Amino acid sequence: MVNKESILRILKSIWEDFSTKRVMNAASLLTYSTLLAIVPVVAVIFAIARGFGYNKYIESWFISTLDSQPQAAEVIVGFVNSYLVNTKSGVVFGIGLVFMLYTLIMLTMNIEVVFNDIWGVKSQRSLARTVTDYLAMFFILPIMIIVMSGVTLWIGSLSEIVDKMFVIGSLMKFGMDLLPLLLLSCIISILYIFMPNTHVRWRCAILPAFIAALAMELLQYFYIHSQLWVTSYNAIYGSFAALPLFMLWLQLTWTIILVGAELAYTNQNLEDFRTRNDRGELSHKHRTMLSIMVMAIICRRFKEGRRPYTLPEIKQEVKVPMRVLAELTYDLQQARVLQQIGDDNDGTDVAFVPAESVENLTVGLLISRLESMHPYTLEAMPDFSSHEWRHVLSAHRDYLHAQDYVKLYEL
Repeated sequence: MVNKESILRILKSIWEDFSTKRVMNAASLLTYSTLLAIVPVVAVIFAIARGFGYNKYIESWFISTLDSQPQAAEVIVGFVNSYLVNTKSGVVFGIGLVFMLYTLIMLTMNIEVVFNDIWGVKSQRSLARTVTDYLAMFFILPIMIIVMSGVTLWIGSLSEIVDKMFVIGSLMKFGMDLLPLLLLSCIISILYIFMPNTHVRWRCAILPAFIAALAMELLQYFYIHSQLWVTSYNAIYGSFAALPLFMLWLQLTWTIILVGAELAYTNQNLEDFRTRNDRGELSHKHRTMLSIMVMAIICRRFKEGRRPYTLPEIKQEVKVPMRVLAELTYDLQQARVLQQIGDDNDGTDVAFVPAESVENLTVGLLISRLESMHPYTLEAMPDFSSHEWRHVLSAHRDYLHAQDYVKLYEL
């Protein structure tokens, strides 16, 4: 049961996540990437729709989706049709194809980076998985949009038949009104589940996706019914007003999607938000102690020949939030004392094993490796030859040497 104090702590943590992660800056980055990629993306959807014979219907769907930005929608559709005609006739085909792939990949990579940051994921997809996953998304999403459009047309034709039936006709009309919202929810759910390079449970992403889709529909409604403000804006900027208005709409849309991603993360890691009181950074001492604890339980289980720990199992042992634990395991992998096995994005949790023999892994070695991460070479090195500096360095070496007698699996 979530009490009032827990709800306030969760809301406070979400706000801190939203502000510290510079979500507005991330939304601006995605807005710029979307502006570059929107014509190639829509061109792919239109091209696939033409193959199914739905080109007119998909064009109408796209214009209705951008009801709040009719001028931008008309310009984009014009660019897309010109793009497809030129591509079909072979005009600058090679350059156009390269630009299309570049903008698509850059947009997708930027989305992945932002979502990984929200989920606290440090590692990116491998090159092979980047190619296969991105290509799958580029083709699955357009086909899904086209199929849903076909279903909408079928239901629309069916509703004309049953329109005279009072109850069934009303239900059919209500279902038709809900279909765009459900389609948008499905697309955002796929985004939340697919884009982070970690396992996101679908049941944790559905409700945030629906909330985000509903907020986007309300934004659309606000834009459509704020004609007085738009008219005054057009009076100032003239025909150029379509671009800044469209960019503002994209900015707000991405902000809504990113807030929904924060809600999805919170929904999956609710226990972390209930129990923690401070979202401040860990001190160097506590990071080191937690790293030793994590490596100790992993080495001990490996020494006993048991199944490797997964991330949720480690979380239960050391009692730290999942995001902090993800950062610690990433640092341990960079320090070459921990190795990840399995693939977290295939629906199963990854497991962790020692990167070398547990007989070699001591507390002293671990601390030394962590201290040596990301070495930075000074152009002008300080003078360490003084008696005081020699004493400090000697004491530090003695400290690490003393810790070398303690094996991690013995803790």
